[in-house]
Amino acid sequence: MLSTYVCFTFLDTSSKYLVLAGISVLVVAWVRFAVHVILVGTLLRGWRQPMRFRPVNLPAHILRGAFLFGSTIFNVLALKSLQLAGTTSIYFFGPMVITALAGPLLGEWAGWRRWLAILAAFAGVLIITRPGVGVFGIGHLFALGSMLSNCFYVIMTRRMSATETSESLILFSALAPALLLLPLLPFSFSLPHDGWHWFVLLMLGVFGGVGHWLLVQAYRLATTTALAPYPYSQMVWMIISGWIVFKQFPDRWTLVGAAIIVASGLYIVHREHRLRLRSRAASDVEAEALAKKL
Repeated sequence: MLSTYVCFTFLDTSSKYLVLAGISVLVVAWVRFAVHVILVGTLLRGWRQPMRFRPVNLPAHILRGAFLFGSTIFNVLALKSLQLAGTTSIYFFGPMVITALAGPLLGEWAGWRRWLAILAAFAGVLIITRPGVGVFGIGHLFALGSMLSNCFYVIMTRRMSATETSESLILFSALAPALLLLPLLPFSFSLPHDGWHWFVLLMLGVFGGVGHWLLVQAYRLATTTALAPYPYSQMVWMIISGWIVFKQFPDRWTLVGAAIIVASGLYIVHREHRLRLRSRAASDVEAEALAKKL
């Protein structure tokens, strides 16, 4: 998981570097997904068992890919004007939004403690964006759009994981956006200027593809609960990367807001873990009582 979010940090850092160099956002996004598709097919050896990649519900895969497409485009646009740590802080509000949306969309309702954590995280977002004091800008709006798109992407992943293979979920998450972007490429004329920029552009797909592959490996080796806190390690890598590459360091308000969001997210992880343990204990007691009767 730590390696996964180092890869994702490299992905965001490289994306910001390229768009600041004048390369089209559409080109950056398309190459990221196209190389991702090639790598997934290679790493998972799709030619041996192609049936593993067969979708059960193709329209759902396309819609899920469209949400990832929106998340990526909005994220790259946000990176153009915001610091790495700022976009990541807003992105971390996503798990709280997912917790709130899981009730009406998945039937997984949050209790009042988790709702307080969601409200606290929202306060953290307000501290970072500070609307009304001249700080909130188009970059923050793009970051919020990216976060919301990713929330619906994650919710669809939860719903589809019961019927779709993990290989199809990984492949179509990149294949659908790549195909959706293809008709728009002729309208984008800002290509890399030299070999170095082409190298960085191609590495986007490597960072994204390897990052998602590592993520799958992590979930094969450990439980979701055990891995839940690790995404927040990306904040550390983003601050370091922003300072080294762009000579940018987040201001105190961004750090305070990020700390509140991270603390709220970790509390929700802790609370869901406690509820899961309680539910497991209750089922064990019921099973034991039934065994005594039998």
